[in-house]
Amino acid sequence: MLCVLHAFSNATEIHYCDRNAEYNVKVKGVEISPEPIARGQPTTFSIAATTGQALSGGKLVIDVSYFGWHIHSETHDLCEETSCPVSVGDFVIAHSQVLPIFTPPGSYSLKVRLYDGNQHEKTCITFGFGIGFGSDSSVADM
Repeated sequence: MLCVLHAFSNATEIHYCDRNAEYNVKVKGVEISPEPIARGQPTTFSIAATTGQALSGGKLVIDVSYFGWHIHSETHDLCEETSCPVSVGDFVIAHSQVLPIFTPPGSYSLKVRLYDGNQHEKTCITFGFGIGFGSDSSVADM
């Protein structure tokens, strides 16, 4: 586990959606790989987290914004993104996505919400990344 946590030491800056909320799942960091992002190639967003409550299932809801405008939403089964059941302690959610070759350059943000099997929100984070003006480059940590 030390290797996993070390990999997130240079991770993307995250923010909780509600700074005053007492989320049961605490996010330690997000890593985007590969960096820079290559359009048309798989990109993995890995979220290192810890939970104080076991999770037998649930869902991830991902909202994408481009220059502040909401452009896309998708929902994924938690057990397709990490091993279930999730035990109390540290775990990693890894979501892979192929960004279309025609993805426009600019500033993007992701809002990721994690719900348990009873539809209770366990965490909500946002983080940004950029797609550069080159044919296959990005700029992270805007």
